[in-house]
This record gives sequence, C-alpha cells and structure tokens, in this order.
Amino acid sequence: MGSSAKVLSVSVGLPREFEYNGRPARSAIWKSPVAGRVAARGVNLVGDDQADRRAHGGPDKAVYASAVEDLHWWAQEIGRPLRHGELGENLTTEGIDVNGTLVGERWTIGTTVLEVSEPRVPCWRLGVRLNDKLFPRRFTEALRPGAYLRILVEGDVGAGDEIRVVERPDHDLTIRDVLRIYAFDRQESGRLLTIPGMSEDWRWWAEHYLEEAKGRAAETAAPGCH
Repeated sequence: MGSSAKVLSVSVGLPREFEYNGRPARSAIWKSPVAGRVAARGVNLVGDDQADRRAHGGPDKAVYASAVEDLHWWAQEIGRPLRHGELGENLTTEGIDVNGTLVGERWTIGTTVLEVSEPRVPCWRLGVRLNDKLFPRRFTEALRPGAYLRILVEGDVGAGDEIRVVERPDHDLTIRDVLRIYAFDRQESGRLLTIPGMSEDWRWWAEHYLEEAKGRAAETAAPGCH
C-alpha cells in the first residue's frame, strides 16, 4: 500500500436523545469531523461513544472506517452529497479499499496500530440518520459496509495521516465477504470459524447458525449493528 492511502477526516460523537416511532431513543450515530489530533484509547476515540454497548462499541468495534469513495457512490445513489461522518464513520479514508480489506489486517495510522475486525451490520439507527427507513436494507445490499477496527497500540490519529498496511493475514476473507455471507450466502458460514482474527461475536453467530441450520433455517440475529 502506497502513501496515497490516507485519512481525510476524523469524526466523533456522543449519544443524543431523539424520538423514534413515538418513543424516546438514544444513539451516537451523529458524528462530526474534529480538528487536530484525536487520541485512540481503550475501546474508543476520545470524544466518541456509543449509546448501546450491547450492540455497538467494545474492543472489536472501537473505530469505524468508511471510504470517501463509498460516500461518493452513495451520493450518486441518493441524489445528494454525504458529509464526512454522515454514515457514522470515525475515519473517512481515501485510497484504500476498506470493504476489500482482510479480517485481521493491520494498519498504522498516526501513532496507532489498528486491526480490521468486522463489517458494519446496519440497523434502524442508520435509517434515522439518513432519514430513510429503507436505507439499512439498501446499505446491506450494496455490500459496502466499511470496517470496524480494534485498537492494538494506543496513540493518536488526525486528518492527513497516511494509512499503511503493515500486516496482511494468510487468508482471503474480506470484510465484504463477511457481510455477504451473513446477508446472502449463509451456507458459507463455516469460513468464519477458520479465521484467527474473527471476533467472538461473529464466531458465536456462525456456530449457532450452523447448529440451527442442521434442523431448520436459522433466525439468529446479527452480532451487533451500528
């Protein structure tokens, strides 16, 4: 990966309250770009958080990256431009195929080391953010999920930082593949169990799907959404 891959912006956001279907709800999907450098510590960027840790956040979903190339693609689809952070991403990247990255691939950005962990599985909150209840389905069908990242080495990141791929695992399972298997090709679920860097939530889903599929069609929920 050459020096053309970089971070265009770093966005963070805290939970806010809103009304959904006549009931109070909370989400931190509203992210906005910030100036300067941002520390990556523990399971978050400083200034960022999640409203529901049961489905969002945690060590396997500490940082969410989405490519500006995908924002441009969606702009054509929905007929308006998307601002950086509008899909809920923390890192808006350029020059790297985020959806084609491998599970367990490692990047250095700024003084951090991040590891690609899993795809984003959208839920109703993304529909709220885009003011389109059908958008989560469209997002899944497009197979442009972006990638969640683990923080392996704490440090700081900022707009303009180069993204360097420093380690690529010896397999061919991409982030796009994981979402494709979940959404369309569940007969391939066993592949998820062969990947060392696969998160425990996804392993649990694959194991339970395969167990249930032996007797009936599995209806196990996705391992978290955003």
